[in-house]
Amino acid sequence: MKKILLATTTVAAITALALSGCAGGREEAPEAGGDGGFAADSLIGVALPDKTSENWVLAGGLFEDGLKEAGFEYDVQYAGASNAVKDQQDQISAMVTNGAKVIIIGAKDGGQLGTQVQAAKDSGAIVIAYDRLIVDTENVDYYVAFDNFKVGELQGEALLEGLAAKFPDKKTYNIELFSGSSDDSNAPVFFDGAMKVLQPKIDDGTLVVVSGQTDIKQTATAGWKPENAQSRAETLLQGSYSGKDLDGVLSPNDTLARAIITAVKSDGRDVPVVTGQDSEVESVKSIMAGEQYSTINKDTRLLVAQAIEMAQTLQKGEEIATNSDEYNNGVKVVPAFLLDPVIVTKENAADAYKNDPKLSPLTK
Repeated sequence: MKKILLATTTVAAITALALSGCAGGREEAPEAGGDGGFAADSLIGVALPDKTSENWVLAGGLFEDGLKEAGFEYDVQYAGASNAVKDQQDQISAMVTNGAKVIIIGAKDGGQLGTQVQAAKDSGAIVIAYDRLIVDTENVDYYVAFDNFKVGELQGEALLEGLAAKFPDKKTYNIELFSGSSDDSNAPVFFDGAMKVLQPKIDDGTLVVVSGQTDIKQTATAGWKPENAQSRAETLLQGSYSGKDLDGVLSPNDTLARAIITAVKSDGRDVPVVTGQDSEVESVKSIMAGEQYSTINKDTRLLVAQAIEMAQTLQKGEEIATNSDEYNNGVKVVPAFLLDPVIVTKENAADAYKNDPKLSPLTK
């Protein structure tokens, strides 16, 4: 299956802090080389999209601490809440001007950074796309992320498993589908992964999307904003569920999952099976309380550590090992290092978070 732009990936094996990966049974992609290295105290730029998710907030602090510990000068920036794309463009341009040797970019809109990454390449900087692929440009060198197609597959599997467990006497289930923001290149990857699992069950009648809204354009949530998800959920309930039960919801992340649950409860209904992603504190609490059914654990600590390790490897002038050659950004195949996501439900939460000092106490 193609990726984005297209979507399937390999599974990377993670050892806690060693961060070594394998190709999950596929041939490992060719290693890409460094450019002779650079000074150990060079500037590393990190451009992050926003603070709408706990994981983005956590990532900023981890980058600052980790780059400092590694001996680099660093500039970690978030795009502003308004005019965020231009903010990020300006921030990346400033990093180029200030001589950054590596620029790590969690894109606000991966399709609108062509000019900035061209300038970065012209200056001799290495560009690493972090978590979100930068598309339609040849000037991105590496991609580091969790296996986002696998994330979607896990969400689809969790929805089916949750429905079977919650409604053992039902043969068909009423569901609705939500996807992420259309300006996020990950959103279609998550959705395509989930639909690989769910579409056969929709086709055979096991799953019924009562609203009929199955296209990603219909299911998108602008800006990943919870108020947009809540509003759409309320509209769906009022327009399609008079006298009908809502059994399950595919939600692409935890913030939207909680907004959907709020809409359902406000309508006086029982909470359906709802998926999520990101292991946010409030959603882990909700899972342990028996409301939200599942989340995906994508340990930000590991992802940031991998990105910093890549910068250190480049500083030494050494080759970066990658484990996927399947992420085509529309212009080129971007060498990628992928980490492995983990599905979390109430049953395995204690084990999944046993090494996480923030989340482990919530599972007791």
